[in-house]
Amino acid sequence: MPLTTPSSDSSQRFLFDHADVRGEIVRLNKSYLETIAGKQYPEQVAILLGQFLAGSALLSSTIKFDGRLVLQARSEGEVAVMMGECNSEGDLRGIARYAETPSSDQFTELLRDGSLVITIDSRKGEPYQGIVPIEGSNLAQCLESYFQQSEQLGSVFYFAANKNSVAALMLQQMPAQLVKDKEARAQHWEHYSTLARTLTDEELLSLPNADILHRLYHQEELRVFAPKQLQFACSCSRERTARALTALGKDEIDEIVAEQGGIEISCEFCATEYNFGPGELALLIEGAEEGTAH
Repeated sequence: MPLTTPSSDSSQRFLFDHADVRGEIVRLNKSYLETIAGKQYPEQVAILLGQFLAGSALLSSTIKFDGRLVLQARSEGEVAVMMGECNSEGDLRGIARYAETPSSDQFTELLRDGSLVITIDSRKGEPYQGIVPIEGSNLAQCLESYFQQSEQLGSVFYFAANKNSVAALMLQQMPAQLVKDKEARAQHWEHYSTLARTLTDEELLSLPNADILHRLYHQEELRVFAPKQLQFACSCSRERTARALTALGKDEIDEIVAEQGGIEISCEFCATEYNFGPGELALLIEGAEEGTAH
């Protein structure tokens, strides 16, 4: 097992040589802090958002795709929307939306009566979306339930977070390849998943990946892959913002310009501001109308 030292923002995969079980460790530091910078989230909301970011990175590691994976919760609780996104290049971004500042630190209150939505938006195919009700007391339990229902494969998710960093571990069964016997597969999974659940928050946050894997599985033969770099990055652009503006229609844009002299839009993910004056807006509307006419 190579003692690879990952960066503070990375995802690192490992496999068991003699069992159909895979794992992933995600660490977020700079990308997490950049995601929540300037948002004034309460601490419990920021930490939960960090878990959704790490969750999106974990899930994106389980599939081969060219696009983005979105892990989102929609609820009737104190947080209406919680969303973490990771694309195939390792770019992360996320957002939390609520009408009033949340006061609870309980997952079940923050996301009460909610649904967990996993969306895979591929650049080369049709999007996929899976939806399950939020029925656990934390995000890890919700994801474990999702995979049990959708894939009928065992999973363990473990998240730890504080004000500055997030760490996450995923252990997951794979379809039978190396081991065909059902009883042997069940024994392997019971053994490896039980060991995974002995990990503490402090160990997950503070120990290097190699130390974590040695602590859990020093008697097993593992293959540990090179870490993949993760980073905060937003997909917004002036062009995309302009296209969104044209959807408002000429009358509404004219009304806003009459009141404000122009339109200013700030990206809710990265806070980049896009300003459009009357002349540019007129050209946008003219271009949209010409495109519709054709």
